[in-house]
Amino acid sequence: MTSYQLTVNGHPREVSTDPSTPLLWVLREDLKMTGTKYGCGIGACGACTVHLEGTATRSCLLPVSSIGDRAIVTIEGIAGDPVGRAVQDAWVDTDVVQCGYCQSGQIMSAVALLKSNRKPADRDIEASMSNLCRCGTYVRIRAAIKSAAAKLA
Repeated sequence: MTSYQLTVNGHPREVSTDPSTPLLWVLREDLKMTGTKYGCGIGACGACTVHLEGTATRSCLLPVSSIGDRAIVTIEGIAGDPVGRAVQDAWVDTDVVQCGYCQSGQIMSAVALLKSNRKPADRDIEASMSNLCRCGTYVRIRAAIKSAAAKLA
């Protein structure tokens, strides 16, 4: 066991765990932050997406030992950001959610996209949103991203 000082959603957190433990499990098990979901364990589905220094990152692949002093933002902390709030509001207004399992990861990816591109075209959205949705809400996800972008303009 090794001790790690992490900054999660702007707050310092200390955990003791094996260095190879994926960030996903540190968040869910050690810090009891269950908004970030386990989907596939190989970084393909995106249910585990968090922001690491502002970059959308698959937390199931990231060993806690590789984080260093980089800030982590999870779905629990995204509403405090104006872009995050706009995306969450657009998700509700557009009625994106069906089963909801993938949505925290989808929102995290959408926020990262809008932070880097406030006027994304369809091709930008398709290139950035590689998260999988078993319910097929991709049309509503795209509409919500466009709605959030319009509100932020």
